[in-house]
Amino acid sequence: MSKDQKPDCISERLRIEKLGGVVYDGYLNGQLSISRALGDWHMKGSKGSACPLSAEPKLQEINLTEDDEFLIMGCHDLWDVMSNQCAATMARKELMIHNDPQRCSRELVREALKRNSCDNLTVIVICFSPDPPSRIETPPSRVRRSISAEGLNLLKDVLD
Repeated sequence: MSKDQKPDCISERLRIEKLGGVVYDGYLNGQLSISRALGDWHMKGSKGSACPLSAEPKLQEINLTEDDEFLIMGCHDLWDVMSNQCAATMARKELMIHNDPQRCSRELVREALKRNSCDNLTVIVICFSPDPPSRIETPPSRVRRSISAEGLNLLKDVLD
């Protein structure tokens, strides 16, 4: 469901360049890691003028299924330090523990701060069911794991 609105995405780069902007090292005009945003007024021109930073979202309509458990809406400062999968995994674990989307949002913010997010953070978690996510059963691994005697000795030396 997620489509990151980053300046280095081909369609966004073309839109930006068409409006006179540039993408430098993955940043819009060398300054912003996203290409669509509310705020960041210093990047926008006067009202009605063409600007490579757009406040217009890309909208998508989908039908939810039983498998859809929650939605995470976050500002770019969350996504700059956390992958979509990492945020979803963390949110799922938090919801399984306490089933509180507000608390889950706070935990995502805390984790982003631990990862040195350096701007304002906004995160909203919306649950599609009043019940917590169910535990996903994973089949036991059939891969046997072992360590050689030499590897064990090296590990002991490092830990001592």
